[in-house]
Parts: sequence; C-alpha cells; structure tokens
Amino acid sequence: MKLFLVAGEPSGDRLGAALMAGLKSLTQVEFHGIGGPAMQAQGLVSQFPMAELSIMGLVEVLPKYLHLKRRIAETAQAVTALGPAALITIDSPDFGLRVARQVRAANAAQRTIHYVAPSVWAWRPHRAAKMAQVIDHVLALLPFEPPYMPAAGMTCDFVGHPVVAEPQATEPERHLMDGPHPLILALPGSRRSEVTRLAPVIGQTLALIKARHPQVRVALPTGPHIAGLVRDLTRDWPVQPQIIEDAVTKRAAFAAADVALAASGTVSLELAAAGTPMVIAYDMHPLTLWLTQRALRIDTVTLVNLVSETRVVPEFIG
Repeated sequence: MKLFLVAGEPSGDRLGAALMAGLKSLTQVEFHGIGGPAMQAQGLVSQFPMAELSIMGLVEVLPKYLHLKRRIAETAQAVTALGPAALITIDSPDFGLRVARQVRAANAAQRTIHYVAPSVWAWRPHRAAKMAQVIDHVLALLPFEPPYMPAAGMTCDFVGHPVVAEPQATEPERHLMDGPHPLILALPGSRRSEVTRLAPVIGQTLALIKARHPQVRVALPTGPHIAGLVRDLTRDWPVQPQIIEDAVTKRAAFAAADVALAASGTVSLELAAAGTPMVIAYDMHPLTLWLTQRALRIDTVTLVNLVSETRVVPEFIG
C-alpha cells in the first residue's frame, strides 16, 4: 500500500512519525510525501525540506506566497502521479488542504484524510464545511472534536495525541539536570517566525526573574532546524541558556524544571505530561493578532486549559 503524507511543521512531523510507526506495525506500507526529521527517521524521503512550510501568521506568509504556491502545485502533481491509497495531510491546513483541492480536481476519486481536526469550536466554524469539499475522513486529537465533523460531511475518529505515549524521563535521567539553583525552561517555539518574535520577550522576562533570583538556570530544548537561530537570538539574554538538541536531555530538563516559559502549542501537553508548571505566551504581528481576536470564540488557546476544561495555565497572547 502506498500513502502520501504531507506535514508542514515540527509538531506535524512528530504526529506523522507516530502515525507511520503505527501503520508499519499493521501492514506493508510505502511512504511518500513531505516531512521533517522524525518522519524521515521512519523511512520517508521528503519531496523538499519541510522547513520551507513552517511559517505562522497571515502577514508572515505573504512574502513567501509565490514560492508556497509553486510547492502546492508540485506536491499535488506528485500525489496525482503516484495515485496513493490515501493522501494524508497532517495539520498545516493552509498548505495541506490546498494540495488536497488540486489533487481532487485532477482525480475526484482520490481518498483523502486530514490528521488534526480543524478547531471549529474555537474560531471560523465554516472551515469544516469547506474542508469537507476535499477531505473524506478526519483524525481528531481531542475527545470533544468528533461530533463537529459529521455535520460538515466528514467521518471522524478520535485517535488521541501521541504525546501521551512518549517516554518520560527515567530515574537516572531525572538527575542529569540537577543543580543547586532554580531551573527555568525556555520554549520559544518550533517555527522560525515564532521564535524570532517570542525569544526577545522571553529574554526580557528572564531579566526580571534574574533580578530576584541571580543564580537562576535556563535550559532551552530546540530542534536542529532552528538551533542556529536560537543561539543567535539568545546571545544577549541576561542568562545564557543551555541549548538542548537531544531527546534524553530534553526529558531530563522537563522533569527537573521548576517552571516553563513556553510558546502556545503542543508543548503545553508535553509539559503537562511531565508535571512541569508553565506560563504560555505567543507574540503575533499586530494585524494577525487583530484578525485572530475578531474570529476567536473561546477565551483560551492553551491546549491544557481546553482539554482539562479549566483555566489553570496562565497565558499571555499579544
């Protein structure tokens, strides 16, 4: 069986890798598509670097529009030429659903699956009906999402989030980040655009913390695709962070941290699984923020708050 998978950012890459691992345990499958390091480790040869797609925000996308448009067309052509059993788009709907639309225009019978339900309960509820024009089935991460999909014309299964199955720090690993002073996790995001905007804000916050706790330590887990950028952006921080790129030390840091300053996203679920207290933040372009605030139907964007039906995690969106 041939499958074509399309992921557009690191969180989708991790979802795709978990999906690939599960599928390989069930059947003989051949993977094609676009993905990052995690999916490539499962055997995917990416059609082009996934990092080209990791852009967040309307204003941030505009300079890349023509390039992204070409990539959409190239990807759709590759899907049509392959004729897979299914096209599976993973999150990143702005890219993936445009690919699906072009694929369906070329082959109306192509089976399509979207992994990560659109957050129609949060904003732009019409998106589900629009998605149903090109998507047959949805795989939902959150338990309250499936009822929203059939009304729009798509079947849906709740599959949960693979973060709950990811390994936590072992007892020996827990001591790798031990130290006499408080440890703060800095997590400015996984996309270049969000790291560029949020890293200075976290740096300013650390200056305030250091004034009260001069010996505070900072750890910053990140991916190899943005590690260089992270080093550049943190060079002037009042506390130089320990940059972490490996999974073992990341688990140790999550277990040892006293608190995390984190970008909004899947990482809040990882922190919750590790039992790490957190403060969530996100810094958008003013126009993107204005458009988002006008469309939002909920008073929190933090996944831990949504899943727990509480507002236990403080968030600062601006």
